[in-house]
Amino acid sequence: MGVQGLTTYVEGNRYFFQDVKFRDSRLVIDGCSLYFRLYFNSGFDQQHGGEYSDFACLLSQFLSALAACNIQPYVVLDGGIDPSDKKFPTLRQRLQSKIKEADSISHGRNGSVLPILSRNVFIQVLIEKGVPLVQCSAEADWEIACLAHQWNCPVLTNDSDFYIFDLPGGYLPLRFFQWTNLNGKASHRYISARCYTTSSLCRLFGGMNRELLPLCAVLTGNDYGVPKDVEALLAQLDLSAGGAGGGRSKGGAYMSRVEGILLWLSNFSTVANALDEVSKVMREESSRGKRGQKGGLSSQLWARMQEYHIKGRSSLARWFSGVKAVPEGQTSRLAQLPECLSLAAMQGLLAPLVVDAFVMRRVLLMPQVENSKLASSHCSSRDIRQALYGILLQRPQDSTTQARGGGAQLVKGPQGEVQTQDMWMQLHIRQGMRGGRGRGGRGSGGRGQGHIVPAQQGVYVAFSTEQAAGAATVPPQSFSTPICVEEYDRLDLNLKKNQVEAHPPRNHLHLDGLGQAPVAARLNVLFEVLGVKDSALAPVPLHLQLAVAVTGFWLREAIPKPSELQLQALVLGMVYGELFLIHQPGAMQYQHPAPQINWAAECKVWEGLNRQRVRSGDRRGMDLGAAHSFSQWQACLWSALCLNQLLLFPLPEPNLSWLFSGTLVHGLLRCLKGGRPAESLLSGGSFAVHLYFSLLGAVMNCSFKANPSSSASGRKKRGRGRGRRGRGGGGRGAQGGGRDAQEINNRFALLMSEEEYDSGD
Repeated sequence: MGVQGLTTYVEGNRYFFQDVKFRDSRLVIDGCSLYFRLYFNSGFDQQHGGEYSDFACLLSQFLSALAACNIQPYVVLDGGIDPSDKKFPTLRQRLQSKIKEADSISHGRNGSVLPILSRNVFIQVLIEKGVPLVQCSAEADWEIACLAHQWNCPVLTNDSDFYIFDLPGGYLPLRFFQWTNLNGKASHRYISARCYTTSSLCRLFGGMNRELLPLCAVLTGNDYGVPKDVEALLAQLDLSAGGAGGGRSKGGAYMSRVEGILLWLSNFSTVANALDEVSKVMREESSRGKRGQKGGLSSQLWARMQEYHIKGRSSLARWFSGVKAVPEGQTSRLAQLPECLSLAAMQGLLAPLVVDAFVMRRVLLMPQVENSKLASSHCSSRDIRQALYGILLQRPQDSTTQARGGGAQLVKGPQGEVQTQDMWMQLHIRQGMRGGRGRGGRGSGGRGQGHIVPAQQGVYVAFSTEQAAGAATVPPQSFSTPICVEEYDRLDLNLKKNQVEAHPPRNHLHLDGLGQAPVAARLNVLFEVLGVKDSALAPVPLHLQLAVAVTGFWLREAIPKPSELQLQALVLGMVYGELFLIHQPGAMQYQHPAPQINWAAECKVWEGLNRQRVRSGDRRGMDLGAAHSFSQWQACLWSALCLNQLLLFPLPEPNLSWLFSGTLVHGLLRCLKGGRPAESLLSGGSFAVHLYFSLLGAVMNCSFKANPSSSASGRKKRGRGRGRRGRGGGGRGAQGGGRDAQEINNRFALLMSEEEYDSGD
């Protein structure tokens, strides 16, 4: 949430804080505040699509600092949209603001827009490091406050609502949490911080009752808005000067309002006295015990104040104690989902978009830095989301035809959590592989499972989709009225609501039977949606198959059509990330079927690629066309990650930290446009060359539609052939490389000619 002007007012007064040497303690962390703060305050690039590896490294350093001070973090993440819709106008306003900021960044001006995969990277790093986390069903503020209150430990965030919550352990603002500069001897390290408690604020207002602070927040205005008639009340009390009608930029006016309201509240000993005064000022009929007339302002204020009321026990405490079951306080939005999905959501393994689409039939699509004169980058991935909505919302007419049994049965974890068997194996192996120890094994989940292969985020099964024959699939239900989801996305520089129809895949998996469907059947659905065959991915390491399949999808669906040089730059970026990952200690999960590697030569290749980055302060300007194209690729990957999660991970997620680097890919593209062949950038690195051509060839194989009769095929007539600039299929950068390069060039040319033929229908 957030109380207007309160952060500026409180942080401007040194007397509200106590200096602390923080160590040897639990710490409840507002996850969303943390990843925003880490990314934006570290000067990471935003213009070129994100610097995920730098972000992941910084997060790892932050966690190491906590460990050095014997601080145990517990990360709590926001979920999706509040089902009450109280905050939805604020969310839309913020989304509209981010659209304008993204456009500003694209033109070299100021703005702050979080790269689209940052949250996914954040969660991946936490899981890899074994940090306890939970993703709430909606906004997490209240749950964070209840947990910290029960544990009597502080909260780390930058949310001004925590100046209102009465927390005995206090609130540590991120701004004053000096984790980059540890103090003390090795065995007694501590982090210098400032701690706020409500009692310190109330002391400066004559010992004001702390229970009155929520009334200050409601009168000042938070993210749930201001109750009707508050401005009239404040005018009557002579407290509205400078604040009425002001925006967030008028910080001084809001600070004045905050102080005026606090001074007024300090005249009352109880909340009841203050609300009785509101009733008198507003001439409401007194109704003792109801805080004023029903529907009157005093009644509205009382109801809004309950947002800050902390109950005695936290619903998350048992979760963090190891009981992996959906807590009672989280069931409102998750209760209708199958248990395996609701638990995945709690573990951060199911995107809020999926829950929002299921519960609210409404999703908010994150703006990216792109060409605002073109269609939103999310348009390129609409087919993926339509399939996701179809799986979530369209049910078969006869659920009795759903086959029973299979490879993803529900099992109990070591701490009592219920998961699908392959999800459990992923988490189990993740924990075992920390510190470089990977463990393999054999699956026991029934039909469709085979040898277990270690991968970046756990254990996955090697098989062919032919094993999915007879799997638990049913044809989609025929509906007379289409089921739609509201998508809020960019149109030019405005936020627009679109009604997007749900299109279930032909092999429609019943949502309630998803946990029992064989992994091969779920993989078959994923491949159908992405339009690829498993044979096209055979040469690709398992942990990169999803990224390669998505890249083929992007090459086929993006408008304007990605150029060959853009594709080459993107794949070179993937090679760069793989060279880094497989050279790290404990990189068993990134093993490649390749001969012995000359690491000295490969490291030179890695360093040479790294030198091609776009550096800060470069005056040559951003290639806006390339930025738009790569934003479309990220949008496709983000939607595919959501679908893969819904299908309970039939493919492992790639290590997103090292899959894409915006400044690197843009720099590589610039180098290729200058005439340097892609293969020359890999000179001397036999493994790098082999990997590059394997990935590039697989992408080209995935770029030809494998399922032309799928539900997406009817959409292909939408303006193909427009925006052909930057095609560059036969440029100098594509020369060289022998038979592999020539074959891939020919396939790219064939793809382009087929797309042009399709556009003429």
